[in-house]
Amino acid sequence: MKHLRRVIISTALLMTSCLYSQSISKNALGIRVGDNDGFGGEISYQRYLKSNNRLELDLGFRNSRDVEAFKLVGLYQWVFTLENRFHWYVGAGAGVGSYENPINSGAFALVAGNLGIEYDLEIPLLISLDIRPELGFNDEFSDDLDFDIALGIRYQF
Repeated sequence: MKHLRRVIISTALLMTSCLYSQSISKNALGIRVGDNDGFGGEISYQRYLKSNNRLELDLGFRNSRDVEAFKLVGLYQWVFTLENRFHWYVGAGAGVGSYENPINSGAFALVAGNLGIEYDLEIPLLISLDIRPELGFNDEFSDDLDFDIALGIRYQF
């Protein structure tokens, strides 16, 4: 009888830990730092939607001697568990932005993909590394394919 009780308790604990490791935090807020076609760091927010899906919003600013610009990108992501606290994700989305330089100014739009890996720390921090190809639409500022590789650190709540 004692042996059966231990097996049941151990199984329940194992199932609970598996469910926890596959969960996505309801909210995460932090930074995403990479090349980003000159935008550098972005303020990044993730919002749990359903099952293993989330929405990510990234807002980047660029303020240099030659160009002032901002960019907002929204991504819908699917998150999958690799092992314990490691996850990988894939997503797609779009974005808009505005730029101004000494010669002209304007707006641009883009479509983006997203592929990354993340680690959920014991404390409420999430560390990620991802690549985001972006195809821009504008004659002057963003009319090509850019590959943005970035490191993200987000506080989960």
